Amino acid sequence: MLVSRDVSDINYKRFPLGALWTNGYLFFDDEGSAFFVDPGGDVGEVLEYLERQRLTLKAVLLTHGHLDHIAGIEKFVPLVKDDIYIAPEDAPLLRHPPEEMRQILRMECPGVDVFKTVADGDVFAVGKIEIKVMATPGHTQGSVCYLISRGEKNILASGDTLFAQSVGRTDLPGGDFRMLMASLQKLAALPDDLPVLPGHGASTTIGQERKSNPFWP
Repeated sequence: MLVSRDVSDINYKRFPLGALWTNGYLFFDDEGSAFFVDPGGDVGEVLEYLERQRLTLKAVLLTHGHLDHIAGIEKFVPLVKDDIYIAPEDAPLLRHPPEEMRQILRMECPGVDVFKTVADGDVFAVGKIEIKVMATPGHTQGSVCYLISRGEKNILASGDTLFAQSVGRTDLPGGDFRMLMASLQKLAALPDDLPVLPGHGASTTIGQERKSNPFWP
């Protein structure tokens, strides 16, 4: 089931994708410029929505390189070309999804050779929406969060770094619990009223996690 949200001037639609129901998020401005965060499964419904709403997909943002967050990217490539963003540490996972992860997650993805890498503090825009990259390694070496802004309104797409009352697992290849805890320290500096859209499960806020997340620093 698709769930729609509109946080003030930042429009987005959540698409649960793939066998693990990964949260993919389509963000768009009032002029029809759009980008997608984490296409973790078949994106047919997303493509239909783009056409129906007359939106132009201009970029794909990846919070990390695990298969359940990139498995649907192949169908987006013709639309966005090389405007696919990932941290360099996870770029090998995008080029050549590891066989081990394919077996663990029981998913397939042909991989992508042409994309752009992002670093902590990078800022760019898609249409009228600004995106700031926050490096938050731990779940993977190249995990990032995206602080998405329109005017004074902000939303954090946290991938598998932060969930409602939980955090991403660190027992998969590339995971590091100490790095994840350091990344949570970084997120702890964000304001309490900041909405958080995680890679799995329900949305939350920084304030709610500060109060109730057992992993919060």
